[in-house]
Amino acid sequence: MYPRPFEYLAPGSIDEAVRELSNSDYGKVLAGGMSLIPMMKLRLLSPELVVDIGRIPGLDEIVEVAGATSIGALVRHAATADSPHLPAALRTAAAWTGDVQVRNRGTTCGAVAHADMAADQTAAVLALDGVMIVSGPRGTRSVAAADFFVDVLTSALEPQEVLTSIEIPSRGGASAYRKLGRRGGHSDYAIAGAAVWVDKADGHIVSARVALTGVGLRAELARAAAQALVGTDGSNAAIAAAARRVGDDVPMIEDLFGSVEYKAHLAEAMTRRAMQAAVAAA
Repeated sequence: MYPRPFEYLAPGSIDEAVRELSNSDYGKVLAGGMSLIPMMKLRLLSPELVVDIGRIPGLDEIVEVAGATSIGALVRHAATADSPHLPAALRTAAAWTGDVQVRNRGTTCGAVAHADMAADQTAAVLALDGVMIVSGPRGTRSVAAADFFVDVLTSALEPQEVLTSIEIPSRGGASAYRKLGRRGGHSDYAIAGAAVWVDKADGHIVSARVALTGVGLRAELARAAAQALVGTDGSNAAIAAAARRVGDDVPMIEDLFGSVEYKAHLAEAMTRRAMQAAVAAA
């Protein structure tokens, strides 16, 4: 199917992109286009304006900033997966996003802004306590990952705003991401995925964050499971006990890929595996 007619603009700066979006009743930002274009072709979305940020310089870099690593809006999944400057959970999530073609064209910021309920990198960014840098008509603002994912395909981005970068705090520790894809492998949306970050000192876990994807309406923190791991020695028994808490505060839904009970079972299994990998790396 073909999309409905739309106006296409390729601005040379973020300010110009924001201005064009502000002048439109219904505009969309195009970066990699791996989600936007299929949805337009299916007429699930019919924007009157598409603002292509692909020609704006400086957005395709992963750079060190004060206390964090910044991922620009045009950084491809493949570049995120290969970056030695990013934590393991995000590198793994990027490497398991889609197929080779998608990873070489799609962008990490685009996947996060799309806020798919079963995306991989949303959970990793959430577990790593990422910060979204957003530009809009009122200037630039920062949005914590915990506040960014609102609902199905819904983020905290306003219609006239552009996600220009994601900052991942440089706070040490170790992380991991594990998932079961819809076709049994890695290169597909997650039926259940878990991203874990831990920090260990003197033989004990002193801090932890756990985020799930695929099991609910959005990527969401599993705070009870993370808190249950803190203070333990990170043994397999402690990890198993903490992983059993993963459903305490994360609403899970039944869909075409599994019942609530099945999702809960997978969430526990993926959390346990991600915890084991992160603790071993720490």
